[in-house]
Amino acid sequence: MPDLFIHHEVRPAFYDLDPLAIVWHGNYVRYFEVARSQLLQRFNYDYQQMAESGYLWPIVDLRLKYVKSATLNQRLDVRAEIVEYENRLKVEYLITDLVTQERLTEGYTIQVAVDASTKQMLYVCPPVLWARLGVTP
Repeated sequence: MPDLFIHHEVRPAFYDLDPLAIVWHGNYVRYFEVARSQLLQRFNYDYQQMAESGYLWPIVDLRLKYVKSATLNQRLDVRAEIVEYENRLKVEYLITDLVTQERLTEGYTIQVAVDASTKQMLYVCPPVLWARLGVTP
């Protein structure tokens, strides 16, 4: 079975900060999004390829747990891992300080497959996802 995870480095810029000089809470969702996109690109199934395969993959659930704030120019590791792919696509995230390995933020997203032509949600992920991931349900 292939490794279903990636690591992505982020360095918060000034515009990522709030008035308290820490990363604004909403930017963690963006960090998740970038890591998830890179993970899916690794399997040649990013958003454009999803649409070309006839499926839309909206996020239907998102969870974030803030453990400790990130700061300006802090080297962050965003780990994204696909942990479910049979009935839904669940990606778990862990953001740590790249130097100290201290846990800063964790969470997950859940996406479901929707037939692009009928707009009907599927209750089992389409075979194209399994083929791209190199897994079997």
